[in-house]
Formats: sequence, C-alpha cells, structure tokens
Amino acid sequence: MFDAAFDPVLTVNSGDSVTVECVSGGVEVMPPAESPYAIPSALQAIHDSNPPRIGPHILTGPIAIAGAEPGDILEVRIEAIEPNNDWGYCAVRPLAGTLPEDFPERYVSHIAVDAQRGVCKPEWGPELPLAPFFGTMGVAPPAKYGRLSSREPREHGGNMDNKELVAGSTLYLPVWVPGANFSVGDGHGRQGDGEVCVNALEMGLTGTFTFVLHKKANGAADIAPFAWPRAETPTHYVLMGFHEDLDLAMKQALRQTIDFITARSNLTRVQAYQFCSLAVDFRVTQTVNGEKGVHALLSKGLLF
Repeated sequence: MFDAAFDPVLTVNSGDSVTVECVSGGVEVMPPAESPYAIPSALQAIHDSNPPRIGPHILTGPIAIAGAEPGDILEVRIEAIEPNNDWGYCAVRPLAGTLPEDFPERYVSHIAVDAQRGVCKPEWGPELPLAPFFGTMGVAPPAKYGRLSSREPREHGGNMDNKELVAGSTLYLPVWVPGANFSVGDGHGRQGDGEVCVNALEMGLTGTFTFVLHKKANGAADIAPFAWPRAETPTHYVLMGFHEDLDLAMKQALRQTIDFITARSNLTRVQAYQFCSLAVDFRVTQTVNGEKGVHALLSKGLLF
C-alpha cells in the first residue's frame, strides 16, 4: 500500500545508492508442502506476522531522500536487478484478469527459475529467458488521497508493470510529499505487455537503485516539472498513461509524449502529433490493474 503518512525506514542523500531485497506473494499462492520449492524466510516471517493488506503487493520502503519537496523530480537509476529465489508463480484468480468471464477458476503455476542460466520454465511449457524488473515502484502519493491500494498505478507511480524498466533504465517520478518516500516491490522475472492473466512471473528480486534529486528551482529543460511518471532506457524515452478506460490511457500517454517532444524541440504541437504517428510506438503496458496502462517508446536520436 502507499500512504503519505508512512514514516520512512531509511533516509539517504541525493546521489546515494541503496540495495533493496524484495519478496513476493501471499499465503494463497505459496507452493504446497510437498513442492521442491522453499518459502524464503523473510517472506515466511511476513506471512507469520499477518500484516494488514490493502492491495496485492508486498513493498519494501519507504526510502526518503533528504531535501526532497513537493514539485521536485526524483530520478531513480535502476543499477541492477537479480533474482533472489529459485522459483516464482503465475496465477489466475476469479473475477480478475482481462478475461474473467472465460477463466472463473483459480489456477496457480509454480515456475522454476535458473538465475545462473537466466531462464525460467513452467511445468506445462517451454523454457523462457528472464527479463527481470520491478512491477511496482513509486513515491508517496499526494496526502489528500490518504491510504491507497498498491493495485492501481497513479501519478506517484506504483503498480505500473512496465517491462521496459529493467536494469540500466531510469525512472523519473514527481515528488508529492517531503522526502519523496520511495517504495518498491512486485518483482517480475519476465512479463508480456498486457500482463493479461493478472500475473507475470511473480518472484523475489533484489534491486540496486541510485537516487538523484532534481530541485524545482533548477528549472533544467530536461527535468522541468511534470505530473506523471516518465522513464528512459539506453535506447528509448518512455512516456506513460494510466486510466480505467484504455482509450483514455492511450490519450494520456499521447499527450505526455507531445508535451515531452515540444518541451525539448522546436516542433509545434501539431507537428509533434504527426511525429508520434510517424515514429513513436504505443504499447499496452497492462490491462489488469483497474487503471490500465499505455506506454510510448520514442527512440533516442530521432529528434534529440
């Protein structure tokens, strides 16, 4: 869950790096006793403590960045992501997913992970390469929202489920509360765009992040204040839209892309609109979190 009232568990300075161990999964998706897979001790301790749950995810944090204030931008450099478990799961549950009317029964698959070889293998299917990322990364939301489920992505980030955010990419988040208060979890070993059955390969991951604070007063053109998460990979800029209506999520992602292009180039809005049609790829991020996601991929070097 996310809440502006949560106290940070750690405070760091801009430029500091932090390694965070994350676990994943409620008791209802754990492997049976006869399974060859062991439940990590940290995850078992969380189950034993039976904490209140608002939303499906176990998050680690919040981490405060000293000096962060509302209106600033927090740059989160994703330095490394490594599996910390030898299995993950993928589940279908009643009344959830993109086709709940077609799949009304619970079905859980436990999937072997070979981190050394960089692959996973469902019992029922082929071996697949790992492409790990954190489905949920976000700062504290605006205080007026109160306590939020971790399920829906919003302007603070959260459960974006964007598979582009692998190691080597960078996430930019608008700051809504003093300290920013970054939390992370929902480790995914791999995922297809859409995440259509509700889950990806859900598993424990350990991530290393470097936090860089961009103060509002600096007014740098590339970090001008903005209201929704943005990202970049070594090859692309990534703009995002979230809405319960997929059409409106698409419109938001498109408007974010037009704003980004016009802020960094001499193109007018109508020219940027045409450029998006010619050269920007829009992909469905996920369709299963209430607030659906669309993300735009703008290749670096085409305009700037």
